[in-house]
Amino acid sequence: MDDIIPRDVLCSNKKMWDKMEALKAVVLATKEVKRIAKKKVVTDHVLKFKTDREVVARIMRSVDYYKDLYLNEQIEKDRVQENLVIIPNSLQFRDYQTQIIYDGAKILSEHSLLYLAMEVRTGKTLTSLGIASKTCIDNVLFLTKKKAISSIEADYRMLSPIYDLTIINYESLHKLPDTKWDLIICDEAHSMGAFPKPSKRAAQVKALLKKHKSKVILLSGTPSPESYSQIYHQVYGIPNNPFNHYANFYKFCDDYVDVKQKKINGMLLNDYTRGRDTIIEAMKPYTINYSQKEAGFKVETREHIIEVDMKPSTYKMIKRLERDLVIEGALNTILADTPVKLMMKVHQMYSGTIKFESGDSMVIDTSKAQFIYDNFIGQRAGIFYKFKEELNALKSIYGDQLTTDLEEFDNSHKTIALQIVSGREGISLRNADSLIFYNIDFSATSYWQARDRMTTKDRLESDVYWIFAKGGIEHDIYKAVTKKKDYTLNHYKKLIKEGEE
Repeated sequence: MDDIIPRDVLCSNKKMWDKMEALKAVVLATKEVKRIAKKKVVTDHVLKFKTDREVVARIMRSVDYYKDLYLNEQIEKDRVQENLVIIPNSLQFRDYQTQIIYDGAKILSEHSLLYLAMEVRTGKTLTSLGIASKTCIDNVLFLTKKKAISSIEADYRMLSPIYDLTIINYESLHKLPDTKWDLIICDEAHSMGAFPKPSKRAAQVKALLKKHKSKVILLSGTPSPESYSQIYHQVYGIPNNPFNHYANFYKFCDDYVDVKQKKINGMLLNDYTRGRDTIIEAMKPYTINYSQKEAGFKVETREHIIEVDMKPSTYKMIKRLERDLVIEGALNTILADTPVKLMMKVHQMYSGTIKFESGDSMVIDTSKAQFIYDNFIGQRAGIFYKFKEELNALKSIYGDQLTTDLEEFDNSHKTIALQIVSGREGISLRNADSLIFYNIDFSATSYWQARDRMTTKDRLESDVYWIFAKGGIEHDIYKAVTKKKDYTLNHYKKLIKEGEE
C-alpha cells in the first residue's frame, strides 16, 4: 500500500505502531520562536523540522493503520477468551501470596482484624481478595482511591470468587447502598493515620464499622511513614483492636508516645510524633509484613536530576517576592505575608505557576514543560506534577498527546500526567518507560511511593527523572525527603539563611 509506510521484516503490528508513533513525534516536534507583535514579545511554537506535508500525512495514516491492526488483534483475543470456561479460583497465586492468604485468613478469623503491610507491587490487593475468598462471607466492601478502582475490578474478575464485591472511593462513602458488609477492606490505610485528632476519613470508617460489625483488612505498603503514632486512628474504629481500652488518642499517648513540647510561632505545643516501638509490638498479632526483597524483586531505580533554566522574568519575580513579600498587579496580587506562604509561593514559581491572593492561578513559565516535551516525546512516560496549574502548563505544550486516564495511557502512545498525591498510591505505571517529576512534594511518603509506580517483579531497571529549576528550592526538598523527612518551614528558613551568608 503506497499510502502507508510498509512493514519492517519480522515486526509485529504493535512494534510497527510504536515505530510510527516515534516518527510522528519527530515530525511534530516544536521549538520556541520569539517575534514582536504590537510592541510586545510573543512566543510561538513552530515545527522544529521542515517536512513535506505528504510525508507527514503518510506517517499519520501509518499510525492509524497499524494501531487499528493491533487493536483488532486484541479484540479477537478477548472474544476467544470470553468463550473459555472460567473456573472459580483458578487463578495461580505466587507462592508467598498463597502462604499469606493462608496465614491472613487465620488471623482474620481469630481477631476480625488483619493488617497487610506489604510493600508496593507485591500484590496486596489481590492477596486481600484471596483472603476474603477463604472466609465465610457474602458481601465485601473495598475502600480505595478513585484511580485504583478499575485495577481492583480487574483483579476481582480474574479471581472470580463467590462473594459479591463493592468498590468505592473514600470520598463517596455517603453514596453506599444499604447493604450488610461482612468484610471491609481499607486500601492505603495510612491515609487514616492523622493525629492527635482523627481525620474525617477515619471517623467515617469508624462509623461504618460500628454499624456493620464487619471484619476488617487494612492495606498499606507504609503503615506509619512518618510516625508510629499514625497507627492509632487507623484501627481505633475496630472494636477489638489492641488499643480499644483507651478512650482517645491522648489517653493512648500516656503509654505509647513520648510527648514532647516544641515551639511553633512562639507558642509551646505538644509534639505527639515520638510513638514508641511498643505500638508495633502491640500490632504484631494482627499484622503480616512482606517486602519487595522477600518477594524476589531485584529492581535498580536510577534517579536523574536535571536542572532547567527558567525564564529571567521568573527569577526576577521570585527575588522581588522574597524582598518585598508582595507583588501587586493590575488585576491580582501575590502575597507572602507569612514564612509558610512565602515558601509555598516560591515553590510554585520555581516550577512556573502561581496562585494569587484572590484564589485564581496561572502559568507564568512553561520552561519545564517544554524541556520535558523536547526530551521525552516518543517515550511512554509518566509525569507527576504537584500544582494543578502545572497540568495546564503540560497541556499547553503536549496538546492531545497527553492524558490523565490510566486506561487510555495503557492502550495508546500518549504521555500520562498524574498529580503526586492522588497518583502515588494504588495505581501501576508498569507500561511506562520512565517516570518524570515536574515538581517535588514536601512529603517523604509521596517521594517513596510515587517513585515506585513502575516497579514490577519482572522489571529489573527503572529510571526516574527529577526536573528542577536551576537555582530553585527543589534540591533542598529532595535532600530532605530522600532521608524520609518531610520538608518543613525550618528547612526553608535554613536554606534562606545559607543563601544570605
